[in-house]
Amino acid sequence: MKKVGIIGGGSFGTAMACAARRAGLAVSLWARETDIVDAINAGRGNPSFLPGVDLAPGIVATADLGAAAAAADFILMVVPSQFLRGVAEQLRPFLAAGIPVISCSKGIERNSCALMPEVIAEALPLASVGVLAGPSFAREVGLGLPTGVTLACADQALAGRVAHALGSPRFRVYTSGDPISATIGGAFKNVLAIACGIAIARDMGENVRGLLIARGLHEMACIARAKGGDPLNLMGLAGSGDVTLTCMGTQSRNTTFGIALGQGRSPAQILAERRVVTEGVQTAASISALGRRLGVPVPLASAVNRIVNEGAGIDATIEELLALPAGPELAGLT
Repeated sequence: MKKVGIIGGGSFGTAMACAARRAGLAVSLWARETDIVDAINAGRGNPSFLPGVDLAPGIVATADLGAAAAAADFILMVVPSQFLRGVAEQLRPFLAAGIPVISCSKGIERNSCALMPEVIAEALPLASVGVLAGPSFAREVGLGLPTGVTLACADQALAGRVAHALGSPRFRVYTSGDPISATIGGAFKNVLAIACGIAIARDMGENVRGLLIARGLHEMACIARAKGGDPLNLMGLAGSGDVTLTCMGTQSRNTTFGIALGQGRSPAQILAERRVVTEGVQTAASISALGRRLGVPVPLASAVNRIVNEGAGIDATIEELLALPAGPELAGLT
């Protein structure tokens, strides 16, 4: 594998372009915004989404999907989850059968409750589908700081080939045969980060973040099992690793969103000031709906959804959560 097409010129798409170049790949990066394309090609980086990061030389940006996909050995899809289906459908005429398409989008489609690899499989039925997930703040990936991620694909031989092509000493790519768990871990952690941000702003202490992380991991494990994944895989980078980073690191846009909520600002006010997408807002609704469809209780995700999407009061919602009976810790998994 010598060339990758990266679809999405946001912070993580740009960071992945840097990682791919450092691994020796030719990189074609598609961005919808012409100002981003012009800035990257002029050597000014991506000041809109990854300011202050000098990009690896040799990245070619384009606003033409066909040009981004041309002669690519594999594709990284790095667009917000709620736009993934539409962009993938536009990409369809430019892909040959069997080209690997790897989802880097961390969310669950609203209304359909489809996981990102399910969306890609429906929109690009001839593609080989995988998932890239793990603890990876875009800025640190862009700067070349040590990072580890998981490349999950039902075809583990394919996962190995893509991981070998994309990996480098400072961007370590492990493999998994469980794209379901990797997807759920990558999506659910954004919802947990909002909850942790609220707890930080409300001065609820450090203990509560341990509680939120542990119970959140339990909810995502139950969802993964119900969808046919292996909850054990959530012990890895795409589960506990990503949750730990996102819920404990103040670089997280979802954590900072939760902090702003906890300080008394409305979701609409916060989102109106952001150009970047805060995936946890939409994902909270999707996970709540998915839990209902699967018959899996997700009280923490549902509480976040009520706050960010349904106008519920923070204090009352916290009290409702704390009033729930504790019971057996691993109920639903043992």
